[in-house]
Amino acid sequence: MSNVSAMLDSLTKHEATVLSEWINQQLGSATLRRDLMNDGELREQSRRFLDALRSGLRAGGLADVSGAAWDEARTLLEEMSRSRARQGFTPSETATFVFSLKQPLFEQLRKDLSRDVAAFGDAVWDGTKLLDALGLYTTEVHQKGREEVIARQQQDMLELSTPVVQLWDGVVAVPLIGTLDSARTQVVMETLLQRIVDTGAGIAIIDITGVPTVDTLVAQHLLKTVAAARLMGADCIISGIRPQIAQTIVHLGVDLEDVTTKSTLADAFAVALARTNRTVVATRAAG
Repeated sequence: MSNVSAMLDSLTKHEATVLSEWINQQLGSATLRRDLMNDGELREQSRRFLDALRSGLRAGGLADVSGAAWDEARTLLEEMSRSRARQGFTPSETATFVFSLKQPLFEQLRKDLSRDVAAFGDAVWDGTKLLDALGLYTTEVHQKGREEVIARQQQDMLELSTPVVQLWDGVVAVPLIGTLDSARTQVVMETLLQRIVDTGAGIAIIDITGVPTVDTLVAQHLLKTVAAARLMGADCIISGIRPQIAQTIVHLGVDLEDVTTKSTLADAFAVALARTNRTVVATRAAG
């Protein structure tokens, strides 16, 4: 009997036993995250994986797990790994799902091949290579899933950190806080331009009071945003120009001559009102 036949035979004849022992082992493991997964979900994933493992052995034996014979198993593991990545499982906790199958499977192989020590050793070795390859695959997929989650969270944070508010009819403002890099500039630009379209604003105030430093790259990002807003028909005012920032801009030789700049958001808002032929006046309280 070949190693493939031996494993397939053990999984087919003793599926219930292997599955039960495997599930019990996982339920008793210190790595089980009961706060993230219920027992029913774990049992269903385990059952499906055993089915996929048998299908792979029938179709491709112990061939490379990247082949078509293992499509079902890889699809299941990819689905499971991405789900666990979103839920907060670590890579090792995810891979343990596959690695933990070794003990119940090899124990059953030991019983089935008790009269042929050499065959048992060969089957265990091939089974180890197979499950290791599938376990490492879950780690790779999990890592990609975590990277996608982190990228999506970063995008959400960027969008939340760049609100565009309407200060007056025809006047919008975007207060910037923190470092202004290329990725954030793109979000600022897209958000601002969409807001200009939605409100029909003719003036946009970009407030950099919360930007700690302005270097050549930051200045270029600001100018790109101003140029994009102008193409949409809105004039820009940059506020929050502190003395040290003004000195830095001059030292860097950045040309802001055609851009209106103000030291405070209030001053910029006053300019915006004047350009729209509006003014704010104090009224005497009724006495």
